[in-house]
Amino acid sequence: MTADPPARAPRDGDSPPSAGWPVDLAGRGVAESVVTTRGPNDRWNVAALGLSAPDSKAAPVTARTWGRTRTRRNFEERGDGYVQFWTDPVDFVEAACSVREADEPVLESAAAWAQVRVERLDAGAEDGTEWVDWALSPVESVVRSREVPVHNRARAAVVEATVAASRLGVPGFDDERLRARIAHYADVVDSCAGEREAAAWERFEDLVNWRGDGRADA
Repeated sequence: MTADPPARAPRDGDSPPSAGWPVDLAGRGVAESVVTTRGPNDRWNVAALGLSAPDSKAAPVTARTWGRTRTRRNFEERGDGYVQFWTDPVDFVEAACSVREADEPVLESAAAWAQVRVERLDAGAEDGTEWVDWALSPVESVVRSREVPVHNRARAAVVEATVAASRLGVPGFDDERLRARIAHYADVVDSCAGEREAAAWERFEDLVNWRGDGRADA
């Protein structure tokens, strides 16, 4: 039985809590989110999590964890977590490429969040890597801010680079092709980045040895 999570102090501008998702995910493909799950030390592990949208509102949102990650362990032991719709690409890079822990379940940069209960749906292995599929059911959500979207190719490139980096050294993937992809994303960031995208790429370079030259920790 998981313990009740700590209270989250409301902020000015927060919407009233709701029992559903803070956004309509139906038909949106895979949404890249940040998830926090409480570990054995009672701190919140911060990780990236792709949300697979259902075809209709009647079907659940699902997510797949790869390998024996902290997120998988905490899902199995606690049965819940906090899905967050991030605004800061630096937070996303740290979630995707590092081991990060937080004292509170909701990041300051989250535009909206949903506490979810998780249910194991299926499991298997692909090219030697275990995976588990989860159904995510929101029990409480809050919208913290709304903003007019400004699309930036560099932000998308940062996300794609973290995906490619996560596959380096994994059987079934070609490391040289992955490095070529990351180099392309680096060019996109170089030509299109705003301040936070540039900071996110700098953090990515700190965390990922994608060139294979020993400059950064893998």
